[in-house]
Amino acid sequence: MRLATWGMAVGLLAAPATAQRVQVASGALEGTHVSTAATPVDAYLGIPYATAPIGPLRWQPPRPAAQWTGVRKADRFGARCMQQPLFADMKFRSPGISEDCLTLNVWTPAGAKPGARLPVLFYIHGGGAIAGDGSELRYDGAAMAQKGIVVVTINYRLGAFGFLATSALAAESPTHSAGNYGLLDQAAALAWVRRNAAAFGGDPARITIGGESAGSMSVSVLMTSPLTRTQFAGAIGESGGVLPPTFRPKPLAVATKDGDAFAVAAGAPSLDALRAMPAEALLAAQGTQRFRADFIVDGQFLTEPPIDTYAAGRAARVPLLVGANSQEGSWTSILAGQPPTVANYRAGVAKLFTDPEALLALYPAKSDADVPVAATALASDAFLGASTWQWFDLHRRTRQPTYYYHFAHPRPAALPPLTNPDVPPIGAVHSAEIEYALGNLDTNPAYAWTADDRRISTVFQGYFAAFIKTGNPNAAGLPNWSPAPPAGGVIPRQIVDVQTRSEPFVEQARYVAATPLLERRVP
Repeated sequence: MRLATWGMAVGLLAAPATAQRVQVASGALEGTHVSTAATPVDAYLGIPYATAPIGPLRWQPPRPAAQWTGVRKADRFGARCMQQPLFADMKFRSPGISEDCLTLNVWTPAGAKPGARLPVLFYIHGGGAIAGDGSELRYDGAAMAQKGIVVVTINYRLGAFGFLATSALAAESPTHSAGNYGLLDQAAALAWVRRNAAAFGGDPARITIGGESAGSMSVSVLMTSPLTRTQFAGAIGESGGVLPPTFRPKPLAVATKDGDAFAVAAGAPSLDALRAMPAEALLAAQGTQRFRADFIVDGQFLTEPPIDTYAAGRAARVPLLVGANSQEGSWTSILAGQPPTVANYRAGVAKLFTDPEALLALYPAKSDADVPVAATALASDAFLGASTWQWFDLHRRTRQPTYYYHFAHPRPAALPPLTNPDVPPIGAVHSAEIEYALGNLDTNPAYAWTADDRRISTVFQGYFAAFIKTGNPNAAGLPNWSPAPPAGGVIPRQIVDVQTRSEPFVEQARYVAATPLLERRVP
């Protein structure tokens, strides 16, 4: 029964019926009609938004997709971008990996007409900018499309294919920039959606960009880039922002120095040799050298660190809904696998940070019983909780509507054949909110979802849908969610759990004090 429900929700396991044809700038598309128990949806999958970045176009900004004649079938996902199988929770429907991967997918209410002017969700997948794609089951757009929203998921270049910068690449660039090709892909996909949203019934003036983890970090920089910050009406960030204490983009000079060393180690010291490398060999070198896909202040996509843009009020002036989960990191990472005692906690903090006593005062554990909770809070903030807060805190000062959530509900235990972690989670782990917020619990049969899970998803998805439509997450039947004041006063945050509620954001003071301390890590 569970698998049958899964198939119904995804809507792509049964033989698909043909959806209506749409005309986009590149040609005519014919998608699939998604059969569900609720409102029917049309899906248009694997649409190219840019030319394949292969051969001489490897490490070039994306070029517009070629036009086609006749009707292009859009009933299958395109290949995912080059990546290694790193994360077990990624469930793909794409046929495999390829450099020819710059495609996007659209779900829209069935029969939506070009004049419908529906709101649009432009969603960016997570995966550390080294893995993931828009075909993942948890990002399926049908459930949101049933709410009267046009949903877009995208692929973008990853790892060394999307974020390698070398001195030769900077030298050949007309703007003397390099790296950030994956971010330029996102900008190109967003521009494609603005040009073609109306064909699917969408309104190009009502696009909300959203994403989780690396996708959320991407949203935080799309809000600051001069190429994109005027191109959307709202933003959603789930767990991550490219801001201190954890995330700062690399200066171009550092990125090119690191990239030159990568090329030499890969056995391809010249740009021609790098471009001649088979994709599989480059991917192998990426794995061997543990390539990090850092965002770069390249002078083109990013002209300054995002924190400077936010602090100066130059970021996109749009409503922002942002938040993080209650267990983004585990206490075991602070204690390096040692038992949760106060002594081990203190020793673990001292090994990681240069100001351990100050941090221990902010994340105190008076007894051994306190250690898992205190160390979990510290690990979560050090990973991305504090950087997400920094984004929220700076943006609210612009007087734009800014809403902060704290997702606190642990998932149910995993069902066989999956195994549960040796240390049970004490909160909502990183990425656990995705299925709830997008209405996609039934795309993940690994868990025995309960009535509480479904109620939480109804509320969380309701907030997302209302925000995408109006820039305000409040709607009839949902617990009230107040925006943060621009300065002073009590700052609220929305606790999303079995009893979703607004509470004073008491951790605000802790974040103010902890953020500079968390950046001072032991080398």
